[in-house]
Amino acid sequence: MGTPAIAAATEAGIVFTLHQYAHDPEAPSYGLEAAEKLGVDPARVFKTLVASLDGALTVAVLPVEAQLDLRSLGKRAALARRRDAERATGYVAGGISPLGQRRRLPLLLDESALEHATVLVSGGRRGLEIELSPGDLLRLTGGHTAALASRT
Repeated sequence: MGTPAIAAATEAGIVFTLHQYAHDPEAPSYGLEAAEKLGVDPARVFKTLVASLDGALTVAVLPVEAQLDLRSLGKRAALARRRDAERATGYVAGGISPLGQRRRLPLLLDESALEHATVLVSGGRRGLEIELSPGDLLRLTGGHTAALASRT
């Protein structure tokens, strides 16, 4: 069950909880599937997206029900190609964790995370979530908060 995300959290000595569920490959949304199967408010389950800013990759972590406002990242922001995201992070799409990435990318966490004592993010594979405090997530990734969710 070990993943680089779990190793990173363990090595940092933070308090975290692992949640596993049987992943359905037909699920239309990995994040919403996690919230439903774990019985957790979707506002506390965060997805990890990789975006390209003029070719430079950055990570955006936001609630699973929200859409990423690419303009919040910059004028020329676009979602990274799946292959590029997987290669840079070392994870497969649907299981990309903000923790333990192959190459540490700049990370932005939607400011709504700070409204919760803990949030859930991918533990590094589909069907595995890691629950931790938003503060620990920011410390472990060197990330910053921003308004990332589309407000439409």
